[in-house]
Amino acid sequence: MTTGRYAFPPDPDTGFRPPPHAPSGLFPSGPPSRPTYREPHPVTGAGVAAGAAVATAWLALFGLLGRSVSGYAWWTLLAGGLAWLAALLLVRSGDRGVATGVAIVTAGGWSIAAAIVVVRWASSGDWPLW
Repeated sequence: MTTGRYAFPPDPDTGFRPPPHAPSGLFPSGPPSRPTYREPHPVTGAGVAAGAAVATAWLALFGLLGRSVSGYAWWTLLAGGLAWLAALLLVRSGDRGVATGVAIVTAGGWSIAAAIVVVRWASSGDWPLW
């Protein structure tokens, strides 16, 4: 005998319950099952750009202090080391986006200084840093 959707009527003593309806997720139906964590200082494009701009100016000012290839390279290494220390402090307790911009530009500045040293070394045959 067929009644409704079932081939036989459910036993009233078994505590029959219809199958639960799974929400689609389109509309919030309650609190999420897991906690949601938010970063206190999220990385933003504006923060990365600000850190990159400040680090560029910092490295340029220190690079202008050098009067030769070796002077430029040493000043750039010093300025980059100080910039990375500032970036580490920013990562620990400040804006991580600014720290990212500082670190990226510092790595680029060190790469440029290394390329200049290598070109001078290759063209003269003498190591320019000593």
